[in-house]
Amino acid sequence: MPALTSHEPPSVEMTGVQKWFGAFHVLQDIDLAVRRGERIVICGPSGSGKSTLIRCINRLEEHQQGRIVVDGVELGRDLKQVDAIRRRTGMVFQHFNLFPHLTVLENCTLAPIWVAGLSRREAAERALHYLERVRIPDQAQKYPGQLSGGQQQRVAIARSLCMSPGIMLFDEPTSALDPEMVREVLDTMVALAAEGMTMLVVTHEMGFARQVADRVIFMDGGRIVETNAPDAFFSAPQHKRTRRFLQQILH
Repeated sequence: MPALTSHEPPSVEMTGVQKWFGAFHVLQDIDLAVRRGERIVICGPSGSGKSTLIRCINRLEEHQQGRIVVDGVELGRDLKQVDAIRRRTGMVFQHFNLFPHLTVLENCTLAPIWVAGLSRREAAERALHYLERVRIPDQAQKYPGQLSGGQQQRVAIARSLCMSPGIMLFDEPTSALDPEMVREVLDTMVALAAEGMTMLVVTHEMGFARQVADRVIFMDGGRIVETNAPDAFFSAPQHKRTRRFLQQILH
């Protein structure tokens, strides 16, 4: 696990975070500090608050109480702060969220041109670099509908990387894929993790968690129930709810 020195603040810090959807208390007393370069896998049953937690980090969901600090910037109501944090965080969704009327290359260059202010040439060079990195440069001129689900998700990863984020958030990135396509996306994420990217990944892919995670976090009922290194998490879970969850998904 990457070391956190006394002079280095966490890349992401959540303190006492509370979130409601109406009367439903979806996040309860969330305390989490993520070191720079750390890979966190978040798992748990459906409705436990996993996706809401990472969506709060870049303000796709608004928390009502507590503090969230990303790379030293506190996430408040100031839109400039929200924009600054979104520039630092890439997000990969379950359903790709690509623009179907734009080519792969255009999907990847849109934000660098209009948000980061790159020229079209600079944006295209950067996009081709990251499409090469996710091993699909030959798909640059195709439209999303011409690609497999695994290829579309790799485009989504490349698109996020084109904004040079310090943190990548993955919200169940393989759950919408056919089983034979899951491996190609996970391989891309493994390579990204090996390069030292700070990653928070909501997933049920426990093989990925064993291979890549520095820590595995288990959530239930809107709370972080257990957090541990993968070996300890899988071999000796401390909480009975964690043990029951692992028995259900591993057997």
